[in-house]
Amino acid sequence: MRKLLTGDEAIARGAYEAGVRHASAYPGTPSTEILENVAKYDEIYAEWAPNEKVAVESAIGASMAGARSMASMKHVGVNVAADPLMTFAYMKVNGGAVIVTADEPGMFSSQNEQDNRNYAKMGKMPMFEPADSQECLDMMKEAYRVSEEYGAVVLMRMVTRVCHSKSLVECGPREEVPVKEWKKEPQRYVCLPAHARIMRVALEERTEKLAEYSEKSPFNFAEMGDTKIGVIASGPSYYYAKEVFGDTASYLKLGFTNPLPAGLIRDFCSKVDKIYIVEEDDPYIEEFVQKLGFTCHGKDTFPSYGEMTPDVLRKSLNGEVLSQIEYNRDKITKRPPTFCAGCPHRGLFYRLGKRKDIMISGDIGCYTLAAGAPYNAMDSTVCMGASISVGHGAQQVFNRAGIKRKVVTVLGDSTFFHTGVNSLINTVYNNSNTINIILDNRITGMTGHQQNPGTGFNVKGDPAPMIDLEALVKAIGIKHVKVINPNDLKAVDAAFDEFMDLEEPSVIITRWPCVLKKFSDADLTEFPNLFKTKNKVNPDKCIGCKQCQKTGCPALIFDKEAKKVHINRADCVGCDVCTQVCPVNAIEKEE
Repeated sequence: MRKLLTGDEAIARGAYEAGVRHASAYPGTPSTEILENVAKYDEIYAEWAPNEKVAVESAIGASMAGARSMASMKHVGVNVAADPLMTFAYMKVNGGAVIVTADEPGMFSSQNEQDNRNYAKMGKMPMFEPADSQECLDMMKEAYRVSEEYGAVVLMRMVTRVCHSKSLVECGPREEVPVKEWKKEPQRYVCLPAHARIMRVALEERTEKLAEYSEKSPFNFAEMGDTKIGVIASGPSYYYAKEVFGDTASYLKLGFTNPLPAGLIRDFCSKVDKIYIVEEDDPYIEEFVQKLGFTCHGKDTFPSYGEMTPDVLRKSLNGEVLSQIEYNRDKITKRPPTFCAGCPHRGLFYRLGKRKDIMISGDIGCYTLAAGAPYNAMDSTVCMGASISVGHGAQQVFNRAGIKRKVVTVLGDSTFFHTGVNSLINTVYNNSNTINIILDNRITGMTGHQQNPGTGFNVKGDPAPMIDLEALVKAIGIKHVKVINPNDLKAVDAAFDEFMDLEEPSVIITRWPCVLKKFSDADLTEFPNLFKTKNKVNPDKCIGCKQCQKTGCPALIFDKEAKKVHINRADCVGCDVCTQVCPVNAIEKEE
């Protein structure tokens, strides 16, 4: 049976065919669709975890209990998961275990461009790098075989282009792998120093055996052609290189890349005159080839960052740029990303950006857009959950230096569950006095509406316990809590006014659902008038002052000829933020 699948879909299919029983993940582009597709298979237990560390630990437990398990995440998520992962790498697995990392060369939706192949090297974990969807499926099945034969957790390194590109995949039946027996073996699973020292020796022995496997892996192979040029590539870079070099080169395609096949590489390099290494991000393969004593061209020829797409390779090799359709660039309107019409974050940031003498510590989510115009209401973004911790650190400096400046921290509901809880505990424990805002839009918005512990549903859409944010922050020790509608600008101002001079930490929870989500019964019960009205501009009252457009709503359009604003009815959801801003009451409800 052949199907057209993305790499993420093929990873999920590969897990299904490999007999995986347990899968855990935290959503993050470009990995999100992996678990979403795994969840479609009833044979696999699937869950959204609060964060990547928890997801890996869940997979570790399932593996210890004897089931084939997996955890998936984007590349920065591995940083969160590194603590358990680096120790799990020492252990001998029971049920096969695979960790999928979706790297982002080019940083399309990420805050950095780290190369997680380095994690495999550091943890001495076997690693696969698929180049297309078929390899995603095939490598997943092989990864579980390798994991159980060698007793190792396996790293599957994906990149954005493979995650989201589609190609034909030959699908097969599921292999029903029985759950292995769990035995009480503290020497195997309890990483005390005395046990870990023995594990460390075994890890080196396992690495030597995996190096032998690498030499004969079906995913490492040479394609000999013209020997004037030899190209060594991994992942999708193999296809990029073939498109550029064509028949003028020989190729060594590497799909199993830790440990790298030293013998295969030596043999290939000895047969070609000039060696090019095409890989994305770090010179991972290049440094290994150089260590073997061969002169090669990698980052001295190609960029040290970004994707190695054919256009990049052509330009780097000979300055060639393919012809493009000519057009007048002056007529292209710049369209920066913006909040959706009716986004519950808009009113909050519109008012927050007007506050003086504050520092706004932000986080990872849709709301990061508040850093730009017209809000200019975010001063830092580091990583998931960092807003509260960074804000606490900054507030301590301002307080001790006698600087009268309040720190306001902002993060979403899913991000708060991810790592914000720990940060808020730190703020309470160390008696900080920041104002902390949790934007509860009832969904994990930025990555495409995945469920989280506050939505009331699990990954399969079944009802799940809904964590009460207000009760949670009070249990942590926050005494000053307000839950507000962020579309009510007076309520936003009042909350800030009340908490601005407090010498204790406070929390404002803005509670209003994302305008794009599928509303649950709980949403419709709590917000009975949800987006049932629309607004319009009375042209007789509008004075063309553009004050309403400073809210950043894309539904508000200024007519240059009439010098008045009108509202795109198709976009408007009647959130009423603009009606509160208009100085002449020109924005009215439709009849």
